[in-house]
Amino acid sequence: MKIGIMAGPWLSVPPDGYGGSELVIDALARGFAASGNEVMLWTTGDSTCPVPSAHRYPQAQMPRIGQIDCEVQHLVDGYQAMWEWGADIVHDHTTIGPLLARSNGERLVTTTNHGPFDTEAASLYRVLAGQVPIVAISRDQASRAPMGSVSTVIHHGIDVDAVPIGDGAGDRFGPYYAFLGRMAPDKGVHTAIAAARAAGVRLLIAAKMRDRAEHRYFAEQVRPLLGDGIDYIGEVGAADKAAFLGAAVALVNPIEWPEPFGLVMVEALAAGTPVITRPIGSAPELIDDGLTGFVADDVAGLTTAIHAAWSLDRSICRAVAVERFSSARMVAEHLAFFEALLREPAQRTLRLA
Repeated sequence: MKIGIMAGPWLSVPPDGYGGSELVIDALARGFAASGNEVMLWTTGDSTCPVPSAHRYPQAQMPRIGQIDCEVQHLVDGYQAMWEWGADIVHDHTTIGPLLARSNGERLVTTTNHGPFDTEAASLYRVLAGQVPIVAISRDQASRAPMGSVSTVIHHGIDVDAVPIGDGAGDRFGPYYAFLGRMAPDKGVHTAIAAARAAGVRLLIAAKMRDRAEHRYFAEQVRPLLGDGIDYIGEVGAADKAAFLGAAVALVNPIEWPEPFGLVMVEALAAGTPVITRPIGSAPELIDDGLTGFVADDVAGLTTAIHAAWSLDRSICRAVAVERFSSARMVAEHLAFFEALLREPAQRTLRLA
């Protein structure tokens, strides 16, 4: 197949730091190419994914995120390049791209929604239903989609082989628990601190903090809680993330919103690190309670889980990541889906119960 991959203009592929969707796009592009397909990635000029690529903007446009003119220009140029190249199928990872591409007759576009369905975007997915095959990234996310809009569910995957197995021994100051994500209330940073404080353990917080809302949340709700073993260490780059997770006793990830797919939980499992989370969104699909981590409702439950994390077998966490969350599995499921779409036009409409 000739597979076009449409990334957004906001971050490079792969991202230099925070950026879960871009990590997934990078893994898919590499995997599609390694499987013998021709691939063209439409991204930004500073992307380093080792597949043929093209761009409108030479640099990631994060400072302009949300500006519709920037995104539309990126997408219009991208689709023109894809059709001139002769793509059999375009896998779009943006929100509005498939809407712009609908007028291209028999040309096949499919899209993955990396965000929630039950927001203002629901109206867009209702319009796309039956016209553009939509991939959901968890069963929970799909259950919140407009009826008739989701064609299949494919969990994200990562290059597990590239993640070294950690021993959970901590750093030179001793054992620690980890938080990794955005500095935002819905990621539950304040809840992670409360649980760690109640358990009497060290917590190292590695979080993206770039925009105004993130800085405000940190100043008002997180910084006053720091100290005595609870430390914010900044944003951890891609090169250091696996080591940070692997040295932790457990990842404390008390999400407070129905996250469609918690990629950081899979990254932790690949490093052999159990995950402590809450029964919201995709978390119960990803974490096996009592085996690869604990799923707890409140601070008291999270505190108990923190104490129990030592008892979990890190080799099982790694084995689950290899079996269920590898990029090879993710790539194979996407290719099978694409082949079915190209072979049977009738398969382009809803099949998911």
